Amino acid sequence: MFTFASLSALAIGGIVLLAFAALVVLYAIGIYNKLVSLRNRFKNAFAQIDVQLKRRYDLIPNLVETAKAYLSHERETLEAVTKARNIAASAAEAAAANPADATAMKNLVGAESGLAGALSRLMVVSERYPDLKANQNMMQLTEELTSTENRIAFARQAYNDSVMGYNTARETFPAVIFSGMFGFLPAELFQITDPTERTAPKVQF
Repeated sequence: MFTFASLSALAIGGIVLLAFAALVVLYAIGIYNKLVSLRNRFKNAFAQIDVQLKRRYDLIPNLVETAKAYLSHERETLEAVTKARNIAASAAEAAAANPADATAMKNLVGAESGLAGALSRLMVVSERYPDLKANQNMMQLTEELTSTENRIAFARQAYNDSVMGYNTARETFPAVIFSGMFGFLPAELFQITDPTERTAPKVQF
């Protein structure tokens, strides 16, 4: 037989449980909103990289076209640059559609490494052709390409900083309990892991 005291105890217990559940819900909402904010931040940071990548992709065809007149015996090198540029542009488009997609970002990193290697080989070959080095259009293009590479490096650093903040937030307890449930997956850094590929292609003449 329930007494008034036992009913009161049950009521108090129920209120405590409801209050605790409300606190958990409010805390989860706070975590969700924070992760959304951090994810949007690194997505916006990638948009800045994307602008510079597109600028570089637009410069490369002009660079190749200018070099063609002088590098008639280096067709494979020029074709390799064009192919690497197209692969990187496609990878960048996929990554820009969803910077939170780790696979797309890994593909972009790989494609950018391939493009950097192809451009470096082109510059090495170009060293053998003094007339090409002295070409005014080529000099201007390589200067613009160098400037763009520097902007990409700065934008990439800002992006990686934002990704690091997001990944740290989602992995920190107790946020890690909710991040998986809410679909906040780890984000991929935009960096080249091979030490030989860390240096931007040398494009100075």
